[in-house]
Amino acid sequence: MAPLAKALQADPRFQVNICLTAQHREMLDQVMAIFELRAEYDLDVMTPQQTLPGLTADVMQGLSRVFAQAKPDLVLVHGDTTTSFVASLAAFYQKIPVGHVEAGLRTGDMMAPWPEEANRRLTGVLAEWHFAPTETARQNLLNENIPATRIWVTGNTVIDALLMVRERITQSPDLSQQLRDRLGLIDDQRRMILVTGHRRENIGEPFRQVMLALKQIAEQHEDVQIVFPVHLNPAVREPVDEILGGIENINLVKPQDYLTFVYLLMQADLVITDSGGVQEEAPSLGKPVLVTRALTERPEALEAGTVKLVGTEGGAIVDAANVLLSDDAAYRAMSRAMNPYGDGKACARIIKCLETLA
Repeated sequence: MAPLAKALQADPRFQVNICLTAQHREMLDQVMAIFELRAEYDLDVMTPQQTLPGLTADVMQGLSRVFAQAKPDLVLVHGDTTTSFVASLAAFYQKIPVGHVEAGLRTGDMMAPWPEEANRRLTGVLAEWHFAPTETARQNLLNENIPATRIWVTGNTVIDALLMVRERITQSPDLSQQLRDRLGLIDDQRRMILVTGHRRENIGEPFRQVMLALKQIAEQHEDVQIVFPVHLNPAVREPVDEILGGIENINLVKPQDYLTFVYLLMQADLVITDSGGVQEEAPSLGKPVLVTRALTERPEALEAGTVKLVGTEGGAIVDAANVLLSDDAAYRAMSRAMNPYGDGKACARIIKCLETLA
């Protein structure tokens, strides 16, 4: 959402107020700093051991007060977070139209990913305007009886943000070196696999199987370096430390800010992830992606050949990684496939849509 906020702020036809719920405080603050954004409202709802019911209630109460005070003509939300769903509901209660950025993504399974699939479907019911990243997302909305006149295909602002940050890194050798020095772990003599993992539905035995697969990959490929920014959730951290701790060519690092993570993506040769956004970001940089999920709300990537679903069964993950690490033709086919999620101009298209609504 950051590049859209900046683009709207630069347009004198719009008055923009940014409200943070701070559902993820540690990730949010560094993004605001990177994009040089300031919030007019900050609910700061994050608390230790926060539950979904507690988060939902706090966000609803806080946003209801903000909307009553600010009286916006339109509320823009992004994606599938609890914040996006609750913001849409709070706006609906005050009869304020909602525009949903990254609308129409679906897996068809309410439990995968959980609770994100429900969040985005509920947001779709409440939203007045739908900014879909792809034609597939548009068709999903049409299938749910959303009028075609309320849907625009814009690409995803995620790609706008990624390309902005990539340019910032590539245009500044000093910044690139600072990021490299900050990490202090990149081995130019080894190919890098970048790993992320945190999906709630994978926690437990599925997540352990993914960790065992990573261990096997590291042991079979001494010329490979695995870099894993580990989520702070103890249910993630504990099996990671238990299974992967102490392996020479696996680097377990703290969660990285957005700028550093983009730098890692730029340096990586292969990405293994259960993230949604990374399925869009990595292919934009020509990086093949193995997705440790059974379903994806981004089937366009499967069709384009930029990602491969491998699930959480260890043998399937190892086999898929081995192919990409040993078969140059297979690697090139994935790394050169066209990214279907946008060209970095989603924000301009959304603003053009907003012009027609004024």
